[in-house]
Amino acid sequence: MNGFSRRSFCASLAAAALKPARALAGGPLNVVFILADDLGGCDLGCYGADLHETPNLDALAQQGVRFDNAYAAAPVCSPTRASIMTGLHPARLHMTVWREQALRPPEGTPLTPPRTVPDLPQSLTTLAEALRAAGHATFHVGKWHLGGAENYPENHGYDVNIGGTLWGAPQTYFYPYRGNRWFGGEPRYVPGLYGGQPGEFLTDRLTTEALKLVDGAAGRPFFLSLNFHNPHTPIEGKPELVERYRTRIRPGMKHRNAAYAAMIRTLDDNVGRVLRKLDDLKIAGRTLLVFTSDNGGYIGQNQGRAVTNNSPLRSGKGSLYEGGLRVPLMVRGPQARAGAVCREPVVSCDLYKTMALAGGGKPGDSPDGMDLSPLLGNPSGRLEREALYFHYPHYYATTTPVSAVLARRWKLLEYHEDGRTELYDLREDPSETRNLANSNPAKAAELLSKLREWRNRVGAQMPTRA
Repeated sequence: MNGFSRRSFCASLAAAALKPARALAGGPLNVVFILADDLGGCDLGCYGADLHETPNLDALAQQGVRFDNAYAAAPVCSPTRASIMTGLHPARLHMTVWREQALRPPEGTPLTPPRTVPDLPQSLTTLAEALRAAGHATFHVGKWHLGGAENYPENHGYDVNIGGTLWGAPQTYFYPYRGNRWFGGEPRYVPGLYGGQPGEFLTDRLTTEALKLVDGAAGRPFFLSLNFHNPHTPIEGKPELVERYRTRIRPGMKHRNAAYAAMIRTLDDNVGRVLRKLDDLKIAGRTLLVFTSDNGGYIGQNQGRAVTNNSPLRSGKGSLYEGGLRVPLMVRGPQARAGAVCREPVVSCDLYKTMALAGGGKPGDSPDGMDLSPLLGNPSGRLEREALYFHYPHYYATTTPVSAVLARRWKLLEYHEDGRTELYDLREDPSETRNLANSNPAKAAELLSKLREWRNRVGAQMPTRA
């Protein structure tokens, strides 16, 4: 590269993208957002995992606020990612399923799912655009899955994009990150990662590229969106870690997939690298750091093994039961009370305002999300919100088309094939085993009315009879 090292090149690229900004002293916070893919609500040590080891994420939970009732806005990836980028509910965006299925809906099902939006609309003010307008350098690294080339991160407010494409998962986690073994024989690749060595692991490499960009920010405020593919399929771990966890599986453990455990350990190791970088640069105290997942854990099989187990939560990815929606969420920053646990129900839509405002940005209109900063200083507080709503008018291995409303301890699901409703008292029955719709018809009717009124208000698309 004409005498320049790759490190120097990336630092120069990052610096060239920066706009003049105020000095950080007394100025806006840096924002670091780390998003895992398909990480279940019980997959981390600090959330009750048994086989999985996550010392860095457990430490992060002690350094900030851990949210014990955090929900993804959707039970699959693209809609939740859109909710974080815009603060808008997937039902309002008409982005309620992942991009590939939005483009090619399934046929032959009892209900016909609606035609949904496959690409994030450019008319909306994204989180990256709000922070760039506030003077931040904006970096996207890793999974995107919110549009084709014309809707890549560079057209949604990011100065730099490394690895973000239309695809939702890599063909392999090992260099050179390309092939066609999975996903119907479709050839996929991860661009911009030249120069790796055999055995190099994608999660490690994405972190390396992200840390180069942080170094290149040269003291100016930045927004880093680090979107790991871990632990989405294909389930591939580093061989030495897979063997370590294989020997640790014991009877009675709920987590029994050694390769999945290895992937989570690598995810944790790389979160640790980010934390150490912020410490080394002495900017941890001026940085809001948010870690979460895009939906509940995948409970299907990959390579002949069940991937994860979300118990005591019911079901998993794709479902509107707790196992499909509950995700880890930890937030560390100047306002956050170290070691606190917040049990207030929150949703991924809330992260838009929370991060934009922390960085001094002006978020666009986001009626579906709230600023979580009051909960960081007062984790026992309550938001002025009566309910959370969910809408998945599609099919998945774990569900038929369904909507749901969560009103504190009460949760109601409405299934659209047959119109049945299910009512659960999550305080007494967090595993959703006892349907109270018949024994408490008044509460069921009350919540069903709220759910239908919300769907009308946001213009939710409904499935139709085939």
